[in-house]
Amino acid sequence: FCLENTDPRTRGRGIQLLSQVLLECHSLLQEKEVLHLVLFYESRLQDHHLVIPSVLQGLRALSMCEVLPPGLAVSVLKAIFREVHVQSLLQLDRHTVYSIITNFMATREEELKGLGADFTFGFIQVMDGEKDPRNLLVAFQIVRDLIGKNYALGPFVEELFEVTSCYFPIDFTPPPNDPHGIQREDLILSLRAVLASTPQFAEFLLPLLIEKMDSELQSAKLDSLQTLSACCAIYGQKELQEFLPSLWSSLRREVFQTASEKVEAECLSALHALSACLSRSVLSSDAEDLLDSFLSSILQDCRHHLCEPDMKLVWPSAKLLQAAAGASLRTYHRLASSVLPLLLEQYNKHAQSSQRRTILEMLLGFLELQQKWGYVEEDESALLSLQDPVCSVVFSALTDPSVQLQMVGIRALTVLGSLQGFLSPSDLELVVDHLIRLALHEEDSQSSEAAMEAAGSLAPIYPKVFSGRMVPRLGEELQSEREEESSQDLRSLRQRCLRALAAVSTHSSIVRETVPVLLQHLRKVQKGSEAGTAQDMVSVCQSLHRVALQCQQDAEGCWYYHQAVVPCLLAMAVQAAMQESTHPLVGKALLQEEVLAAMVPVISAATTHLSPELAAQSVSHVVPLFLDGEVSFLPQNSFPCSFQPFEDGECLEPQRRLVALLMAFVCSLPRNVAIPQQERLLRELLALSCSCNCPFTATTAAKCFAGLVNKHPAGQQLDEILQLAVNRVEPGLAEGPRRTQALTLLLWVTKALVLRYHPLSSHLTDKLLALLSDVELGPAVADGFSLLMAESPDVLHKGCHADVRIMFRQRFFTDNVPKLVQGFHGAGPDVKANYLKGLSHVLNHLPKPVLVTELPTLLSLLLEALSCSDRVVQLSTLSCLQPLLLEAPQIMSLHVDTLVTKFLSLTSSPAMAVRIAALRCAHALTSLPTVVLLPYKARVIRALAKPLDDKKRLVRKEAVAARGEW
Repeated sequence: FCLENTDPRTRGRGIQLLSQVLLECHSLLQEKEVLHLVLFYESRLQDHHLVIPSVLQGLRALSMCEVLPPGLAVSVLKAIFREVHVQSLLQLDRHTVYSIITNFMATREEELKGLGADFTFGFIQVMDGEKDPRNLLVAFQIVRDLIGKNYALGPFVEELFEVTSCYFPIDFTPPPNDPHGIQREDLILSLRAVLASTPQFAEFLLPLLIEKMDSELQSAKLDSLQTLSACCAIYGQKELQEFLPSLWSSLRREVFQTASEKVEAECLSALHALSACLSRSVLSSDAEDLLDSFLSSILQDCRHHLCEPDMKLVWPSAKLLQAAAGASLRTYHRLASSVLPLLLEQYNKHAQSSQRRTILEMLLGFLELQQKWGYVEEDESALLSLQDPVCSVVFSALTDPSVQLQMVGIRALTVLGSLQGFLSPSDLELVVDHLIRLALHEEDSQSSEAAMEAAGSLAPIYPKVFSGRMVPRLGEELQSEREEESSQDLRSLRQRCLRALAAVSTHSSIVRETVPVLLQHLRKVQKGSEAGTAQDMVSVCQSLHRVALQCQQDAEGCWYYHQAVVPCLLAMAVQAAMQESTHPLVGKALLQEEVLAAMVPVISAATTHLSPELAAQSVSHVVPLFLDGEVSFLPQNSFPCSFQPFEDGECLEPQRRLVALLMAFVCSLPRNVAIPQQERLLRELLALSCSCNCPFTATTAAKCFAGLVNKHPAGQQLDEILQLAVNRVEPGLAEGPRRTQALTLLLWVTKALVLRYHPLSSHLTDKLLALLSDVELGPAVADGFSLLMAESPDVLHKGCHADVRIMFRQRFFTDNVPKLVQGFHGAGPDVKANYLKGLSHVLNHLPKPVLVTELPTLLSLLLEALSCSDRVVQLSTLSCLQPLLLEAPQIMSLHVDTLVTKFLSLTSSPAMAVRIAALRCAHALTSLPTVVLLPYKARVIRALAKPLDDKKRLVRKEAVAARGEW
């Protein structure tokens, strides 16, 4: 009834219902039914315009039918092209037409191609005048498919180009709260893919790009340059030939005149792409070599600027030359052979260090390009003929008094060294001599460090030269006793020698030379009696640590290092501890906390990367050393008495300190390595951590216990050990002289269990929360929350194979912050600060996105924490609030009055760190909405005048930044 009704609205409703049914059930239709429906819908395209949208919906449903008879796709599209004026339809209906075309192109490609260029012409009519970005994205994709799948374009190439290029450059700003989420960038990339999809567009597109490059709009320039770079990937010489002079002139002008780094970078990319495109093109014998003439014009326009005495356009010219030279080996040879001799000549002409530095930096750019193409001695390389002058220029830069010029020289030296076979044996020896001189004797520490880094880069390429020439020289300098130098200068020289030895240890054969030198020096320092011995030992350990890190990826080198260093360090430490027990003051420096603490990362780094088999071999020696005094594996193992670090006795105190080295070793082992006598070891460590009077030893034993517990497989043995620990801790915390040791043990065991989500962790955390109200231990417990949340440097981190769950901080926050807040509200005034301090430590280590979501409930507490007199609480809270001002301005704006008052009052705190943090927060306030800040502007500027006169420079610096922003 509806379909035959004379009223177009009623007919429309009938067709709409039918179309909706078809959209639901098009997959169930049979071929005869589809044929019948298609013929019906095609005839309806001639109906009243009110009916057309519903007809198109029906055709969209039918275009998805797999049983559509052959020929009907063409018939439907012809009918649409003939009967429907698409651009007069609403957006949704136009989108339906594009969907029908897309569906047919996906399933009926051969049929549509049978239409020839008529299909392309029909689509051009459909798209012409489209304005909606949703539809444009689909239309651009259809054009890409037309070109990419080789549909016939016939005489309509220019029309297809015109119908798409009219949108270039895209000028679209999405409306606020746009539900479709289409961004300007989506349209730009989609249109660029169309314009750069075929060389057939070149004759129309390149003039358009040149025109837009010359536009005043930066966005148009950038889009044109990026599109040009994309086109170069598919164009050849034929397409570019006519437009090369204009393209080069536009690119050159932009680089010489632009103030925008973005535009300059895109110009250089486009020039690189053009040169690469011309390099790829295969020439017939009679064709003109466009690349050669193009490079000639670049040289003609840029070369003379390199010689100008004011050096005004030197950098832009060099960048253009390097962009073209980087395109292919051919462009590099052509340009380098002309430019390199000129740069060398200019370097020798100019006497000023600053000008020489500029020229050497340009030379370095060309050397780095040679590095990119790889250096072959037989090559007809421009560089090969200039070997001597290039080396002499670089060597002269290394001896120049200007530090900046030296730095560029060192970089150039590193690049030359990486060009295999470029440096002769005599040049290499000179390189090593220069690096030693700069590393050890150059006054400026920047040059010294750069020389060491360069040695580290070149050593793996020339291991024989560095191990045969550099290492012995560094060893001699390290051992030399120069009477003419002050002890301070001598110490500084030795420190540099140690750093240089570590820096050069980047190849396994060199490590075998440097490690014995470092260990020999450590023994020599241990025997010495001068005042700075401890600091010297720490320096040797730092160098050993760096070498260990550099060995870790090489299994063989790692095992050599472990065998050479770990037994040696243990032997020296055991020797010192026994001498201390029998002859006090001999070898005392090695037992100082700072030296043992410096040995810990050395042993740890030497152990973490061992294979399980080798680690098991090593652990079978080290654990019996500490448990049974088994010293036979140590070098020089004739000791005056037995080694019993876990025995009682005042005289054994020095031996107990060496538990730090045991911790470094056993806590760094891979988790699948079995530790011999582990239960006994855990009991000994537990006893030592609770009974030892030395805080260093007690803490180290607790950390070692915690590290082992964290990796211990779950089960009855672990439960028994933990129960034993709880039984030791509880009475220790109750009363007596060793409450601090018991707390330290509790904190470390809690951390070990929190990291692995062990069920007992919540019981231990509750114990800590209860101790916050203890007047004596409360402040230490509050600081302990930082230990629980922070990354630990020596044990219980992923680097030493600890069991660390991915979101342990979030879980700890969720479980314990409500209890902290509750405890704060119920606490007496003398211990409230402990809860605030604990809370601020937890929040400080929480990922910021989590913190922002919890902010509304916690902000009032944080503001209260700022009024607390404890400096640690103030500092911790300020460092917590500063990022929140930047990340949650809406919430923070509600409390701006309180924040301004608190921050300004803390800028006059007696603690420098608090004053700096408060000024940083006052600075961060400026990220809140301006309308919120304006009422406070005058008051803040007045108040921030006072810290401008602060007696500390760092405070004044922050005050200047904050006040300037306000």
